Amino acid sequence: MAARAKLVVGLGNPGKEYVGTRHNIGFDVVERVAGKLDCSLRKKLKFAAEVGEVTLDSGKIMFAKPQTFMNRSGASVVALVNWTKALPAEVLVIVDDADLPLGQLRLRLSGGSGGHNGLRSIIEALGGNEEFARLRIGIGRTLPAGADISGHVLGRFSAAERKEVVAAVETAVDAVECCFRDGFAVAMNRFNRRKEEAV
Repeated sequence: MAARAKLVVGLGNPGKEYVGTRHNIGFDVVERVAGKLDCSLRKKLKFAAEVGEVTLDSGKIMFAKPQTFMNRSGASVVALVNWTKALPAEVLVIVDDADLPLGQLRLRLSGGSGGHNGLRSIIEALGGNEEFARLRIGIGRTLPAGADISGHVLGRFSAAERKEVVAAVETAVDAVECCFRDGFAVAMNRFNRRKEEAV
């Protein structure tokens, strides 16, 4: 049977000051997909996260938003993995990616951190295991490679970018639903097209 998502984790930073920032697009996707399934997210101290669970035809799915701040996401994710008994191959992490064009999606079954501090924290917490899926959502880059982009990722989307971002979140929600309905392989084939190919 094709691998499916059982634990869906959106990365971001907690607090009102970070709502709507580029770095929090993972939170936005988890909130949206959980809402579509009437799944409420509630704070659970033992996971240092907001979590919710829903049962679908494919089985139980847990959604989570770590409240540890991005750079320490791994502590929350490893606690969730241990509790759910999910294999790394059944975990889907949703993150922003400054190296992808705004609004473009890329789903991969494994890989390194790509310089993303949230992914790096998770890999370290899992003892170096990189065999978990990640859905990257392009937030674009305004600075050259190698430059400090902390101000960029912690900034908010411009009014001109908002329409594209809303569309990207909705497409990401569809991709997540596909991951636990049809499996990762089907979702990768369906959603890893370049934006111009999807038209």
